[in-house]
Amino acid sequence: MSTFRIREPFADAVESAVLPRLIRLSGGLYAAAFQLMKLLPAQFVLRRAMEQGLLTERTTVIETTSGTYGLGLAMVCRRLGLPLILVGDPAIESPLRRRLEDLGARVSIVSGQAVRTGGIQQARLDRVERIRQRHPDSFIPGQYDNPMHINAYGRVAELITESFPRLDALVCPVGSGSSSTGIAGFLRMVWPELILIGVDTTGSVLFGAPNGRRRLRGLGNGLLPQVLDHSLFDEVHWIPAKDAFATTRRLHTDHTLFMGPTSGASYHVARWWAERNPGATVLAVMPDEGHRYQRTVYHDAWLGREGFAGDEVAKEPLDIAHPGELGQVWSRYPWGRRTRAQVVEERATLDAR
Repeated sequence: MSTFRIREPFADAVESAVLPRLIRLSGGLYAAAFQLMKLLPAQFVLRRAMEQGLLTERTTVIETTSGTYGLGLAMVCRRLGLPLILVGDPAIESPLRRRLEDLGARVSIVSGQAVRTGGIQQARLDRVERIRQRHPDSFIPGQYDNPMHINAYGRVAELITESFPRLDALVCPVGSGSSSTGIAGFLRMVWPELILIGVDTTGSVLFGAPNGRRRLRGLGNGLLPQVLDHSLFDEVHWIPAKDAFATTRRLHTDHTLFMGPTSGASYHVARWWAERNPGATVLAVMPDEGHRYQRTVYHDAWLGREGFAGDEVAKEPLDIAHPGELGQVWSRYPWGRRTRAQVVEERATLDAR
């Protein structure tokens, strides 16, 4: 009888999941499909903090999250033996909360809105600060302002440059902004003409649109993260929740990719752009898989109750003259690699005439 001998080293569950699969969908359209994209910066930031002496085995990690970044931190902290406190909101549904707690995290849920600008996300940040004051030996990864989150995506950019002779367009969902800023920033060193297309959602303030209720969680933001470099973007699209949900289901049906709704939003824009630019190579970033959304996006009864039933979506974006004119339909704006201040100032100048 032969004996099977295990040869080391094998990657653990965290390391094996930090990089995306690169998948050809059709023609020149490709997907960078992550199991859990936020796992990559969580691992990178915590490892660097340990190397720099900012973290010891007794240090408590404290962070704000709407779900995916918290899950990434919980997985890494479990592997490293670090205590973790996560501050979230009701978007963290009970199955995800149970998973976070199974991994050893303490979960604190904020239910009210902050009084000042920033809404529920600012309320979460305020509670993080209060908890930090009670834990002198603590470390806050700071997903919205710590530039180490940008640096984490150098590994993704390296994978892309090793896999494609050229890339014409990169389509990125934007939430904190670290993945789009990081991946595109590194890729522009190799391909300066690369077109970066940001995908936001209605109700988000990231690109100068009106603040409002966001039904598409994980995409957009109620505050402006410092890690987001607006000057990298060539154009921005805002996708309503209904369009994103329907296209997420279509992505699964047409390509057997079982992904979350931010991935559906990315696919919606990337497919449209690829169809209008035949011969171009387009890569859509897809942040997480669909398991968390089986009771929502993949549940017909829930879609019906919430007013998202039906698979009819807009086939073309509405070109708008300024983000301030954004309505509740798929919209597109030629950002032109400007800063946010420049775009906002442009609107103020027009209004003054």
